[in-house]
Amino acid sequence: MRRGKVPKRKVEPDIIHQSALVAKFINYVMKNGDKTKARKIVYGSLGNAEKKIGKPALEVLDQVIKNAGPDQELRSRRIGGANYQIPYPVNSERKITLALRWIIEAARSKKGQPMEKKLTQELIDSFNNTGVAVKRKMDTHRMADANKAFAHFAW
Repeated sequence: MRRGKVPKRKVEPDIIHQSALVAKFINYVMKNGDKTKARKIVYGSLGNAEKKIGKPALEVLDQVIKNAGPDQELRSRRIGGANYQIPYPVNSERKITLALRWIIEAARSKKGQPMEKKLTQELIDSFNNTGVAVKRKMDTHRMADANKAFAHFAW
């Protein structure tokens, strides 16, 4: 049984950009508690993307999240013995979470390069509305449109 809502934890802004979003990105990249390595990867990839695109790193990251974050998602719901995939709108906090998660997963799935380069490439691809994370967003939207008929089951 559920015991109520868990309060949101406040993420402290990062050192260089003074942004909670970048700090959250660093925390998602981090593995095995090695935050210095995660910082090096994120700052390096943001710096490289900034040089290649020609815009400030925070603008690049905001645009990447805008391009890779879904507006709708599917949730499974059991009704009358059948499972339906029901489209729901995504709130802004979850949109950021999913976008960052998909970008990192896409970068990790590439092989043969250091993580910093893979993440840079995925950030640039997402900025240009291409890449694996944006494709995943499009697939999610396509599935949500296909299941629009079940939207009346949403609670």
